[in-house]
Amino acid sequence: MASLESAGTAQNRKVYARHGVRGPMFGVSYAALGKLSKRIKKDHPLAVALWESGNHDARVLATQVADPAAATSALLEAWRKELDNYVLTDAFVKYVSQSGLADKKIAQWTSKKAEWTASAGWSLLAYRARSLDWSQRDLSAFLPVIEAQIHYAKNRVRHSMISALIAIGIRGGQLEKKAVAAAKRIGPVEVDHGETGCKTPDPIPYIARARARKR
Repeated sequence: MASLESAGTAQNRKVYARHGVRGPMFGVSYAALGKLSKRIKKDHPLAVALWESGNHDARVLATQVADPAAATSALLEAWRKELDNYVLTDAFVKYVSQSGLADKKIAQWTSKKAEWTASAGWSLLAYRARSLDWSQRDLSAFLPVIEAQIHYAKNRVRHSMISALIAIGIRGGQLEKKAVAAAKRIGPVEVDHGETGCKTPDPIPYIARARARKR
């Protein structure tokens, strides 16, 4: 915690606040967090203690040093319940994606109405869609759900659904055609990014560019 506090800056605290981070934080850059996590490597008990501190920077670091093999459903649910911004949610999802519980949590969380839970579920699907463990049939089943729900979903869930749609389309083949067709039917999706310059990508050109790079 002392190392985190010394690495924090007022400017970073302002930046994180604009991205929706609330509560205790030091304002540590991701570059500094990366250096610290490399030095620590994996230390699961430390990760649990860092998360319990309630400090935003400590919780992001916790997701980086926690051992995916030590993830339990109880731990993931406890952490999931305390998500309150997309910065921490994205860090949490990256950790969950490396665990053996990722696919189970996709099924559980994408069906929830709570904004950060559903957002975590769809973002997790975006990670896992890249894995060949998921068949085209399994992934295509999510497209009608996205199409039917996206315009009624909460703000950050809409962004995560677009990410999942893109990830599915990038797999190529029939999935690309189905994802593009779904995106056309969905049309423009409004996401409020607050006082930031962030934007939700347009899935059709994004998928096309990604597929071109792969080819």
